Amino acid sequence: MLALLGVALFVSFVGLGSWQLQRRAWKLALIERVTERVRSAPVAAPGPAQWPQVDATQYEYLPVTLSGRFLQHKTVLAQAATELGSGFWVITPLQAADGSQTLVNRGFVPASERQAWLPESGTSASESPQQTITGLLRMTEPGGGFLRDNDAQQQRWYSRDVAAIAAAQGLDRPAPYFIDEGRPNLARGAMDSAGMDSPVVPAAHAVWPRPGMTVITFHNSHLVYALTWYGMALMVLVAAVVVVRWEKRRAAHKTL
Repeated sequence: MLALLGVALFVSFVGLGSWQLQRRAWKLALIERVTERVRSAPVAAPGPAQWPQVDATQYEYLPVTLSGRFLQHKTVLAQAATELGSGFWVITPLQAADGSQTLVNRGFVPASERQAWLPESGTSASESPQQTITGLLRMTEPGGGFLRDNDAQQQRWYSRDVAAIAAAQGLDRPAPYFIDEGRPNLARGAMDSAGMDSPVVPAAHAVWPRPGMTVITFHNSHLVYALTWYGMALMVLVAAVVVVRWEKRRAAHKTL
């Protein structure tokens, strides 16, 4: 029985270590792909004819441009946790000339600015100026976040769930993705990696919402996890050797 338990533990730990190595390879490929992609020149955002082909592998974090008019009265606020603290993402549909709508994350606002960005009840679709925005294409975040489910009726959003937000706001031709307006400060990322301080704008002088806050750095500790699991497998193996030797010595002692 003890031998079977040892074999099961050894196989499980080795399997978990190998799985972490596979995750590490996937994470390194993701980091390389995203880093290369965010540095590329912006292209036109995929139109309705391309929507069925849009997926994370080919399009996530792709710099895109899109022209249209913001539907300010259909703005929603989604919970956010950023390097500037907790607050909200300001998400407004941008309606293109063909009538399609794309949710645009216009940036972060602290909790103190929430009321200023809520659409007033009873407002209508006032004409906003035609404009072109540049940002990163992002895939939908269905369900919720922060251990909470999105509540469309109460307009409480904990993730950027494109389909749910579009349905709640009555959008008839929504894109299956959203756009993070602005692009991350790659120079700031370089300073951070070199151990230098990033310039922080005091809240009193900040302009809200703050775009360009897409997180493009990914935590990668899979090698540490893999070594931990392999180490535990080695401990099981060493323990098995110790037990076998002890059993042999005990058997030899009984024969004397």
